Order: sequence, then structure tokens, then C-alpha cells
Amino acid sequence: MKKVRIGAAQGFYGDTIDAAVATAEYGDVQYLCFDALAELTMAILVKDKRKNENAGFTKDIPQQMKALLPYVKEKGIKLLTNGGGINPVGAQQEILRVARDSGISGLKVAVVTGDNILDRIPEFLDKGYPLNHLETGNPIDTIKEKLEFANAYIGAEPIVKALEAGADIVVTGRTTDTAQFLAPLIYEYGWSQNDWDKLASGVFMGHLLECSAQSTGGNFSGNWWEIEGFDRMGYPIAEVSENGEFIISKVEDRGGLVTVDTVKEQMLYEIHDPSAYITPDVIVDLTNVTLKNVGDNQVKVTGVNGKPRTDSLKVVMGYENGYAGQVIVGFSWPDAMLKAKKVDEIIRSQVERMGLNYQEIRTDFMGYNALSGPLAHDNRSELNEVFLRMIVRAETKQEAAKFSRLFPPIALNGPPSMSGFTGNAAPRSLIGMWSTLIPREEVEYLVKVEVVEV
Repeated sequence: MKKVRIGAAQGFYGDTIDAAVATAEYGDVQYLCFDALAELTMAILVKDKRKNENAGFTKDIPQQMKALLPYVKEKGIKLLTNGGGINPVGAQQEILRVARDSGISGLKVAVVTGDNILDRIPEFLDKGYPLNHLETGNPIDTIKEKLEFANAYIGAEPIVKALEAGADIVVTGRTTDTAQFLAPLIYEYGWSQNDWDKLASGVFMGHLLECSAQSTGGNFSGNWWEIEGFDRMGYPIAEVSENGEFIISKVEDRGGLVTVDTVKEQMLYEIHDPSAYITPDVIVDLTNVTLKNVGDNQVKVTGVNGKPRTDSLKVVMGYENGYAGQVIVGFSWPDAMLKAKKVDEIIRSQVERMGLNYQEIRTDFMGYNALSGPLAHDNRSELNEVFLRMIVRAETKQEAAKFSRLFPPIALNGPPSMSGFTGNAAPRSLIGMWSTLIPREEVEYLVKVEVVEV
């Protein structure tokens, strides 16, 4: 019986390539899929493109291709990545360059475009689409002149077309996290657009693979100290049957652990509604999913259900949102927390007295509540040390830069033991995020696939 084996290659921009190389070498996979994008990543890439018009894709693509193109050539493994980011065509050209420089020819590299809709925002508004903020309902008029990027989340269909055209490598822009993983199954098994349960199972498989080692023991909140091999974690592999059922495993000689519990944590990760996980390809219902240990480091997944996809696509936009100025200072026992809180009070008083115009001021007490927030315990007096972190958002870079200058005098003029001052970094520009919906037909008819052979 035919099986399709898909390996996870990347969970975020900047991830290690070592696990993907191990999977290519020992995992007996036909596909390696990369999920490189997040809203934060898009903001990073648009800043890159400001400095260099040819940039805008993830900078680790050359390293990834140098490591994996030999396996593409020798074993026929296909690579699918959304690392094209803001500039997928540039990413395609970079992949072609790496292949040529490596002496590798005969490979087909496809690029998917059409998710970038920044230039079409006036057109959509003229057509009567309000593009209001998805959560707040705020009108886009407040930020439309400040937009830096606008990309629609597209699904697996154009990637399938690229595979049908013979592509060995497919690079896209803002496809969903799961589209790269679903596309090989549609291509290999010929699933139709109405095979909702199968499509949903493919999306769920992608969800379990998209976050590096989070299905194989990484970031695990159970008995994580019993997991071996954190220094060389194996990334998940899915072996998928034509009916959509699949088994999660990993390369055996790599670190990590695959159990019902490790898979279950990733199952619930970023899922707001388990009965309706919405993607461009299908709405996924996880309420009847069954996870079963079927061997060492093997978990079988069944019971995924699907519902018809929506008529709209989500659009994520980024806009200029001022500048951030940040300072971190430390205080030691005794009364570390009281000292940090007093300095917070002093700085806020000075900001008000001097009339500094900050849209936001945020305070965290690192060592107490920077990670735990309101769940932090009340035993503040026993803390060995606390670092006060204060961040402001200003309209201009000059206003943000003034913030750090308030702190040095406090080393001698304020509570004792202030040290570890870090506040000399230049203010950084901020990108605000704006999510909205657009009818899918307004986007999908302009999505294109182009294939170039090395």
C-alpha cells in the first residue's frame, strides 16, 4: 500500500538545518517541508527589504539549500518552503544561484506569487471591502497610509500545481504554516477539493510537523528531564496513508521522544477552537481525534474531520507604528523588587514632568513576572535579584532615544545596587499588525506559479 513520508525541516526563521539533514539522510522521506514565516518574520523581512530591494526572503535559504540540494539530486527529495516571505522571486533566484555554484543542474525550482496585495489595497477599498481590523473592528483609514506590507494567507493549491509541473523545490510567500505539508498529499493521492476529512487530516498532520521538535519532545512540559538528546533533536516525520490516517515518528538515532503526550501538546498549540481550526484549504475539526502509541517513538493519528472551507482569506498587514526605546537595569538582594519598583516610579514621574510624549510605557520585572505575568508568586522579598525592563513607544526616533538618558543618574541618585545597565542600543522601528478578511476570489485568480530549471 502506498505511503507518503513527509519530514519537518524548519519551524521558524533561523532554525537549525541539522535535523533536516538527518531526516534527509536517514528518514526515508519524499518531502521536506519548511515553515519559516510568522507575523513577526514578515516584519523582519520588510525591514530587510527597506535596506536592500533584492532582500525580503529568509536569509537562511542559501545555507539550507547548500545542505539539502545534494539529497534533492541524489534521492529525489522535494523541498517546499514559504521562506520567500516578502520576495519569493528573489528567493527562487537565490536557490538557482546556490544550485549553479554547487555544480547541480537538472532541478526545477518553482515560485508561487500573488499573496502580496499591498498595491491592491486602494482597489479593494474602491470595491467596497472595508478591510476593518478583524478583532477590533477599527477602520483601516487610521493606518492605510503607513502600510509596509499586506499579504493574504493562501493554501496548498498553487504548491500542488508546482508539483504537477515537475518542481523539485517550491518557494512561496505567505502560504499558511500547513500548506507546504498538505500539498504533497493532494498531489500524490489526487484528493479533491471536497475530500474534507482527508484534507483536514493533511492540515492537522502539517500542524503537528510545523514547529520543529515540538512533537518530538521539544518545549515539552511533562517529564522533559527524562528526554535524551536535546543537543541533537530529531524533527517529526509523518507517514501518511491515502485515507488520511498517519503515524508520527522521527529518525531513531536523533534525540527526542514521540509519545501521545508530546504529540498532544503540539496538537493544542495555537488552536483557538478545536472544532473549527480555519485554514484556506479546509476547516479542521479535532474533537474526535485519537492518538495512539503504536511503537517506540510512533504515534498513530486518526479521527480528524473536515468542513468546507470559507469564502474568505485572512490578510495580515504591517504598518509603521513608531519607535521603541528600551532599558534594562538590575538590582540585587535585599529588597530587589522594592528597588526595581521604586525606579519604575521615578522614571514615570520624570517622563510626566518633562512632558515626554510616549504612546505606551511598559514595565516588566525580570526574575519575577516577565514570563509569568499575573501568575507570578507573591514571595517578592526573597528574590536574589530582579532586572527592571522598561520599554516605551514613541512617534519619532528622537523621542524614543531620550528615554535611555533618564537612567544613568539613578545609579548614584536612586536605590542602591543598580547595575547591569543596558540601554545604549539605538531605538528600533516598530511594525504594527493589522488582520482582516478578503473574498478569496479577489486573490486567488492572480496567484501564479512559475518554474525555472537549473
